[in-house]
Amino acid sequence: MKTYDIFSTDALSALVPEFLLLCGILVLILIPNLGKGTFRLPLTQIRIPWLLGGQRFSMTSHPRIPGILATLILGVAFVFSLLSQAVDADVVALKSKGGLNLLLVDGFSRLFEILFFGAILAASIASLDRLPVGKGSDSETLYNNRRQVDFYILLLTTALGMSLVALAQDLFILFIGLELASLSIYVLVAFHKESKAGTEAGVKYFIVGSVCSGVGLYGLSLIYLWAGSLQFDVLATAWNSGASTLAILGMGMILVGFGFKVSAVPFHFAAPDAYAGASSPVSAILATASKAMGMLGLIRLLVVIAIPENTDGSALWLVTLGVLSAITMTWGNLAALGTDNPKRMLAYSSVAHAGYMLAALTAIGAWKWGHVNAPSDLAGAILGAVLFHLVVLVAFKMGAFFVLAVLEMEGGASRLSNLAGLGKREPLLAAAMFIFMLSLAGVPPLAGFLSKFLVVAGIVKMAIGDLSATVAQGEIIGLMDLHWIWWFALLIFINSAISLFYYLRIGVVMFFEIPEKERQKPLPKAPFLRLVIWGCMIGTILFGIGGDALIRLCFNAIENLSL
Repeated sequence: MKTYDIFSTDALSALVPEFLLLCGILVLILIPNLGKGTFRLPLTQIRIPWLLGGQRFSMTSHPRIPGILATLILGVAFVFSLLSQAVDADVVALKSKGGLNLLLVDGFSRLFEILFFGAILAASIASLDRLPVGKGSDSETLYNNRRQVDFYILLLTTALGMSLVALAQDLFILFIGLELASLSIYVLVAFHKESKAGTEAGVKYFIVGSVCSGVGLYGLSLIYLWAGSLQFDVLATAWNSGASTLAILGMGMILVGFGFKVSAVPFHFAAPDAYAGASSPVSAILATASKAMGMLGLIRLLVVIAIPENTDGSALWLVTLGVLSAITMTWGNLAALGTDNPKRMLAYSSVAHAGYMLAALTAIGAWKWGHVNAPSDLAGAILGAVLFHLVVLVAFKMGAFFVLAVLEMEGGASRLSNLAGLGKREPLLAAAMFIFMLSLAGVPPLAGFLSKFLVVAGIVKMAIGDLSATVAQGEIIGLMDLHWIWWFALLIFINSAISLFYYLRIGVVMFFEIPEKERQKPLPKAPFLRLVIWGCMIGTILFGIGGDALIRLCFNAIENLSL
């Protein structure tokens, strides 16, 4: 492992994607403001051009420029992160002048950067069609060059904040990255301020998120008061030596903030409104990148720091997490059954998927607690399965939202009836949506099935534990002989069966119901939006049939964590 000062030139080479995003934000601020501006020399009538302000140039004032620039910047950052995983890159630790570990660039953090940049890049490409830039007066007024700049700057700051969360080795740095991304997302949710639903969603999401962040920040102060440091390695050592009531209370408060990010019950109440009120590309970011950011925080806190290590008092989070997981996955699926809004349905589906991943973390915690006598590499396999699920979720979850984005360009996608007759109007688009729904339900051979299978198989193997020797001797075992975490695998299976109803209902509406009269004309062409839809569909199929390389990448990333 190489160690650099965070202000050295070597740190710049290790943080190329982050500096690209920072430079991209500056570029988006400057280029759209280039014009024929001048300033007058004092006491003279001489004016010198300085190219900022005044009448803007026709090229830099074009509404497409901000989207193109942001997409190119995100694309380069994504490619750089992807290439760094393709080669055996060194692990780089970036420290402060005082020797504090601030950032760590390794396979684990780079994998999450790929996820974040890929998801936001897809949303940026989709938004090239989603934000109107036509010649109509309304279009020019609502989405002119300057407003386009606002939107894409928020996308870049979201990506920058998420990358800081991925690299952070200090709770304070992690909190800064979390808030940078969160504040940008709050504005993105309410960006379509002309609609009542968008404004309401933004206000609700901001209020609930701010309260959760405040609780988390207070927990951060309690952790610092207990350990005297916010470094991950220092906190892990202190926790292993014995966690006091103050430490457990502080950790619980911090988990409130991340519980909101992953939409775990009971911190999910603002999520359905935010998904329904925001534009579909922004909702797609909430369901994938934002959820992955919250799950990353939970992995850092629960798996890396709060390791019970056979101490009964320290296992309080394990029991809480298990109950939270069961309630979250069940409530999410039951709530999705009763909604007629496709975006709210996908929001509750996202809640259920959070429950599945929390079940996996509970299984890992049970092994750490010492109640499961399983090999150490099995915990890494389960965590690798969680990472694989988070990565492939970008394909089929974002793809579903992008299909709804095409319908939003026509007039809205707030009711299931808006999807009626899509199979006749746009057979390929309907087929793609149906594939996304099947993958969300976990139907083979799609990526959603493989990711759920890996999670469930890992939990079952860990539940069997040391009973494998008993089975080998020919003895019969019953369900009561298995560890209690086995019931989480069964609960995931039952909830997946429940989810089939509302996922397949989308297919029934698309292929067998008659569309409304005003929705019988052809859908908007939206070439960029359709491009990312086809890309998501191909990824959903390929990662299910031949996802071995991605699985190995996820499992290799886990090797950088101390399990």
